[in-house]
Amino acid sequence: MAVLKTALNLALEDGYATSDRAWTTKLNPVKDATGRRDCYLDPDQRRALIAHATLDLAVLIRAMSLLPLRPGAVAALTVGNFDKRLGVLVIGKDKAGQDRKITLAPSTTAFFAEQARDKLPAAPLCARGNGMAWNKDSWKCPFKDAVLAAKLPASATAYALRHSTIMDLIALHRLDTMTVSQLSGTSITMIERHYGHLLRGHAAMAVASLAL
Repeated sequence: MAVLKTALNLALEDGYATSDRAWTTKLNPVKDATGRRDCYLDPDQRRALIAHATLDLAVLIRAMSLLPLRPGAVAALTVGNFDKRLGVLVIGKDKAGQDRKITLAPSTTAFFAEQARDKLPAAPLCARGNGMAWNKDSWKCPFKDAVLAAKLPASATAYALRHSTIMDLIALHRLDTMTVSQLSGTSITMIERHYGHLLRGHAAMAVASLAL
């Protein structure tokens, strides 16, 4: 907002606007804008989504289902971000800011190795059918079509895949919040805020195991 207001003030100085009233009024937060995302897609639903997507979109959806990354970060991956020999993926473009490395499982390494085959380092790792990189505008409509074809909830979005993978890491695989935070590029505070209800279940089971 600071950058936007600076640009608007410059527009006012240069005569493109006649008043600064529109952006000097105090901004109020949108109610529930940071609320927990509740659309969870189980593995069968994710497989159905992949089965009903176009071939190129199916690759992107599978990649999103294998990693707890933001959709834009997955779409921005290039062949150069993938080290087949070490089975490591470097996440270079993400809301989290700094680059980070994720060590992949053998099956995930094999999947990305297939996508990287015969491509130059700068090429998209999960490319569209025309070889170009995906973005939210290019996957939006095909994704909705796949959701409808698979008879999934209308609330199922590309971001719901990230939410689902994080849910699985915490609820099914009982991964600690620090590791989930590092993998997903989200602060521990945000993980606990949105997924703390799952952690409370873990705590209850742990305490129950202390019974003599």
